[in-house]
Amino acid sequence: MLERVKRFDMKKAPMRMHLRPLTWIISFFVTKKHKNRLVKVNMDGIKPPYLLLCNHNAFMDFSVAVKAFRPHRANFVVAIDGFIGREWLLRFIGCMCKRKFTNDNTLIWQLRTVVKRGDIAVLYPEARYSLCGTNAVLPDDFGKLAKFLGVPVVTLICHGHHVNSPFWNLPDHGVKGTEAVMTCLYTEEQLKTADYREVTETIEKAMRYDDFAWQKENGIRITYPGRANGLHKVLYQCPVCGKEYSMDSSGTKLFCRACKAEWTMNELGELGRDGGAVFTHIPDWYEWERSNVRKEIESGEYDFSCDVHVSALPNARGYINIGKARLRHDLGGFTLSGNYDGEDYSFFWPAGEQYSVHIEYEYLGKYGDCIDLNKINDTFYIYPEGNDFSVTKISLATEEMYKFLKQK
Repeated sequence: MLERVKRFDMKKAPMRMHLRPLTWIISFFVTKKHKNRLVKVNMDGIKPPYLLLCNHNAFMDFSVAVKAFRPHRANFVVAIDGFIGREWLLRFIGCMCKRKFTNDNTLIWQLRTVVKRGDIAVLYPEARYSLCGTNAVLPDDFGKLAKFLGVPVVTLICHGHHVNSPFWNLPDHGVKGTEAVMTCLYTEEQLKTADYREVTETIEKAMRYDDFAWQKENGIRITYPGRANGLHKVLYQCPVCGKEYSMDSSGTKLFCRACKAEWTMNELGELGRDGGAVFTHIPDWYEWERSNVRKEIESGEYDFSCDVHVSALPNARGYINIGKARLRHDLGGFTLSGNYDGEDYSFFWPAGEQYSVHIEYEYLGKYGDCIDLNKINDTFYIYPEGNDFSVTKISLATEEMYKFLKQK
């Protein structure tokens, strides 16, 4: 399919970072606006090259990263949709392209090129914005990559970015007093003697965070009147009646259309409800949904299929509409089947190889929520039809199936 369409050149060597003064200026104004505070831990004597691993909650993450490593050069790993219509610019400032959740050996060698020439390799290993301000799953053997690169491993954990601009409610909520902690986990010498499994575990622990807990602990009040808008995209199952896909939100309210239960999101990001809130902490509700999905998987009940609309992104020129198709997600994995330009096609993503999946809410305002599935040379944005589904549940099911199969 789309054989005549030129694919994005993933093998092109990354350029060194240019326009550094411009990135510094943008970073200065963004971080000043939110009164960002940067703390450095174990960073004495740490200079490029090094591997910088950052958590991912909002676009502001990039400005804080520039502030953290200024005045040095760095190369960022960016998803292919970030290159649309501006490939030349992103390449010019040193960005490297990645199709999400694919095993891409080319990128590993590009990262090696970056550190070998003395620059900083910047990765967002969660590979997507956090859905509810907590850490997402990481690749199983990230320590192998760190050992292969052989340079210091540094993390940058930002706090306040999710509550300022949640993935499900993007407008700036005006949070001031955001924080970032930059920590050297391993020097080059320490990395040489460390087992890769230990390195993976250390990175996973260092990448844990909870933005709503941080908000409450620091007394950050958000008066934005629409702060609960879109929250039902993440919290799709009612904990009172148990019904899925019945949740909705407006202003500061989250409510169930089935049983009429209603919650209010206060200025500290907590949920309250007359008669008892069941969950007051948003990530707790999200993890409860995860546990329910896990039960479906363990019992063999999980099975989703739906008619979908599909857009392909073979390169950075833009999306190609390939029309209607059928998506199925079960314990085998994802199967996408359809017909384009008179030719039948079918793509399969095995559950045992798909540790997570990228989703979007109301993506580009076109067809609604979508699932982003990738092959090495292709990216498909898949929009389920109807209302009886949740891409959040599909995301949770992908992660839980991978863990279930791995444990078996």
